[in-house]
Amino acid sequence: METFHYSISPFINAVTTGEIEVYNEFSLQLEMGLFLRNKLQGYRVQFERNVYFFTHSRSAFTKKEIDISVFSKDGNELKLAIELKYPRNGQYPEQMFSFCKDVAFIEELQRTGFQRTALLIFAEDPLFYQGSLEGIYGFFRAAKPLHGRIQKLTGAKDSEVTINGTYTVMWRPVIGALKYTLIEVGDVR
Repeated sequence: METFHYSISPFINAVTTGEIEVYNEFSLQLEMGLFLRNKLQGYRVQFERNVYFFTHSRSAFTKKEIDISVFSKDGNELKLAIELKYPRNGQYPEQMFSFCKDVAFIEELQRTGFQRTALLIFAEDPLFYQGSLEGIYGFFRAAKPLHGRIQKLTGAKDSEVTINGTYTVMWRPVIGALKYTLIEVGDVR
């Protein structure tokens, strides 16, 4: 099975050439959904679907809604769950912690039966991908393996998230200062 990264390369190329314009998280979600709907004909592509639509389990999930879910029309094949981020207002440690929560969430979705789960982040503010390498910053600026218990650095510091797999954040250029990274979950069942 091809990786999701390979299958979204045409989407990234279309953003690079200006054929598709993304400028915030909503535009990213809409354009990615339309792209997937065209590429994966015969599947349902839905936005902000509640996770309990796909499982009978009532166990707690890190989040309740999936940014984009792709599944067969009869609901028997859960093809893809993707979370999207396009931070625009700084708040670097808070946003990075939010990225970590999304990674934990896509791991949970993988365990519920989705074939592929991924987190796609677009960032044009260089402080998301360069600067201090201490603490949580190292995961997103220095390719430090993202794994284990991650504690929130600001606000309610008693918040934490656990990431079971090990992921390396690799930023790739899109256009100008805009970069993206894609975190795909392997089999964590």
